[in-house]
Amino acid sequence: MCFVNAAMNGELSSGLPSLATFGNRIAIAATGQPILLRGVNRSGLEWAGPDEDGFCSAAGISRAEIEFIVKGWSCNIIRLPLNQDWALNGRGGHSAADYLKDIDRVVRWISRAGAYTLLDLQWLDADRPFGGNRNFVAPLPNLQSLDFWHLLASRYRDEPAVLYDLFNEPHDRLPDDPHPLIREDGSSYPLTHRRVTPAEWRPWALRLIDVIRSTHPDALIFVSGTNWGYDLRGMPLNRTNLVYSTHVYRNKGSNWAEAFGALASTVPVFAGEWGGRDEDREWGQSLANYFDALQIGWTAWSWSNETYLVTRFTPTTFGEIVRERLQGSVPGANGSGA
Repeated sequence: MCFVNAAMNGELSSGLPSLATFGNRIAIAATGQPILLRGVNRSGLEWAGPDEDGFCSAAGISRAEIEFIVKGWSCNIIRLPLNQDWALNGRGGHSAADYLKDIDRVVRWISRAGAYTLLDLQWLDADRPFGGNRNFVAPLPNLQSLDFWHLLASRYRDEPAVLYDLFNEPHDRLPDDPHPLIREDGSSYPLTHRRVTPAEWRPWALRLIDVIRSTHPDALIFVSGTNWGYDLRGMPLNRTNLVYSTHVYRNKGSNWAEAFGALASTVPVFAGEWGGRDEDREWGQSLANYFDALQIGWTAWSWSNETYLVTRFTPTTFGEIVRERLQGSVPGANGSGA
């Protein structure tokens, strides 16, 4: 296992200011001025890799693409899904240090274009599916997740442009998932235990938060809900400087107020994922209006998924909704205050 401690002392952040929470908003830490973070997910580093030129090359991530996303679509944040195993152990003849350097590269590209990077623990590894159809999204973290976040928090503790998304989508074990759920102490639940409720997720979230804060006390940390990230009931947690992140797709129904909207009146709520296909346009417009009404920021899913946002840089029907919202005249968009 490779532990690379290489704090960057702000060199990757291009002068972007530190962020913090003030009431139910994310804001500039030094001034308290609210900032509405809105952008897209750029997936790839969790699953694509590496080719002979490394992880970014395999994922097709380039500086030109990042500049187009940030400047062409007016994003002020990009959520970057990552692979825990590759950050700790490397992959395919490329070391963990190689993977981390490629993350550095993307963070630098994003900040130079003028946006923040939200690092997301998306996959534990690329070898162990958690159910059929090669589902690699684990229901809960494992003990190596503590190592992952200690490593990254140490590496980026002086980088204001780097934010932290604890764990992608806590969810019940699927019927064909052969792996037991893991408790925060490393022990396993019985194989008959399939539910992931706040009782199973909150202890994990607190432990991961505390690991990050042990080396990066001022980190802005995003915490997903249960039911594949959607349900934020059971939040907030007894920690400061947290943002609560929902993942909203059409199959979750329309109980938005119950799942996350009510919480937004007291603490910052963010939509780490939302998206749809061509037939979901009307639903997507309604959801975007709901986000706007509550001043909920978001990162749409996903730039590199052709069925959702773009095909060869051309927006899909649903992608047009996202681009219009990012480029439009919605109050508080693109980093301005409410």
